[in-house]
Amino acid sequence: MPDASTVASPILAPARPDAQPPRGRVLIVDDESAVREGLEALLRSEGFEALTAADGASALDLFGAAPFDLVLLDVALPGENGLDVLERLRVLADTPVIMISAYATVEMAVRAMQRGARNFLQKPWNNEKLLADVAAAIATSRVERENVELKRALKQRTSFGNIVGKSEAMLRIFDLVAQVAPSRSTVLLQGESGTGKELIAKAVHSHSPRADHAFVPVNSGGMPTDLLESTLFGHVRGAFTGAIAPKKGLFEVADGGTIFLDEIGNMSLETQAKILRVLQDRRFMRLGGVEEIQVDARVITATNVDLQRMVTEGRFREDLYYRLNVISIRLPALRERREDIPALADFFLGKYSQENGLPPRKLLPEALRILLDYNWPGNVRELENVIERAVVLSTGPAVGPELLPDSLVGRPPSWAGWAPATHGAGDRSPATLFDIVDEFEKRIILDMLEQTHGRQTDAAERFQIPLSTLNQKIKRHGIDAKRVRGQET
Repeated sequence: MPDASTVASPILAPARPDAQPPRGRVLIVDDESAVREGLEALLRSEGFEALTAADGASALDLFGAAPFDLVLLDVALPGENGLDVLERLRVLADTPVIMISAYATVEMAVRAMQRGARNFLQKPWNNEKLLADVAAAIATSRVERENVELKRALKQRTSFGNIVGKSEAMLRIFDLVAQVAPSRSTVLLQGESGTGKELIAKAVHSHSPRADHAFVPVNSGGMPTDLLESTLFGHVRGAFTGAIAPKKGLFEVADGGTIFLDEIGNMSLETQAKILRVLQDRRFMRLGGVEEIQVDARVITATNVDLQRMVTEGRFREDLYYRLNVISIRLPALRERREDIPALADFFLGKYSQENGLPPRKLLPEALRILLDYNWPGNVRELENVIERAVVLSTGPAVGPELLPDSLVGRPPSWAGWAPATHGAGDRSPATLFDIVDEFEKRIILDMLEQTHGRQTDAAERFQIPLSTLNQKIKRHGIDAKRVRGQET
């Protein structure tokens, strides 16, 4: 063992009143009192709490009594050597350990690293480097621990709000959300309609440093360009007819928080250019205004279309695409994670039983088999509608196949046995072809509205027609959409 005089003395180290390393609780384990006292004084002078032990047994006692952020551990200790103590410490907790030795060799350093040491320092050490290594090890350990705890919490909960899943696909998404939430990078969510993109966006926001600020969702596809831009950026008085007062845009509302732009692929190229400027400069102007407004809002976008193909076709700006696609999360369709269907069904049964003041409902095995065999073109949203319908129609605790829609069970739909009416009681001639087609279309629309619980947007997506077209047909057929339970307003 070298003489204590060879160890760098903290007394001689230049004072650094401006240095503010992360605070932490450090355990110093060394058999030399001069080394222990010197390290303790050095660490305390930099704002760390330091405790000391002269051997492995004492160190393990202290370590077991209270948590430490880091251990400085000598290799040569009386009784049990430092490498053995290192192994025992690593079993007790995942606390970073920096080994120190006067007789360091490459082989010893390799052995220490293999047993879990974070770093290896040789006596006499340099005070500046030792402090830097201690601070870095504690900071890195804290970040790693926070990430592990967050991931564990997400996996144990198996849900983010209404996003439920224990499948590998969903656990990977939960891990990715935990990883990207603390950053300020833009996130692009991709997936079919009904897969829960807005809920994942909320999860990113709620696990980010912005969680105490607003989460502002915007449906980018449901508004004309002028209205969308006024909604996003606001307007000044007189900017257009009807603008009788200035109005804040949703980017301002989301300042400090997160703005979620759904159906980003439906934006006009003109609006895309303005979104790009906000991402690049974090500035924009209200409609009709000349004053620039600075904003700090994280942008999360979602789409159910292929944006890359839209870029190729010239319908989406390439520069904006790369700005949005910093972190991409693809949400799997429900048919790609069928193992989550039982948990999702159980979740929705509990939710809608409670909302309707009913005792808990239970899905019968034969009904669950039907759910597992169905292809779910409307994804989780469609499953939710099916379960809500079943709960409302149920008269007892059991939910069987008879409470599921015809399209799932394989029964003929309500219009399948329909025969066209004649023109009058005494007229046996059939209705015209136009009458038959018209009535047939009306029955199909009614059946689809029943399946989608009156949600016309979902029905239009299932029919693969624009919502405006479906609305026209509903009006033409005189369908009273308000009578369909769950009708969107």
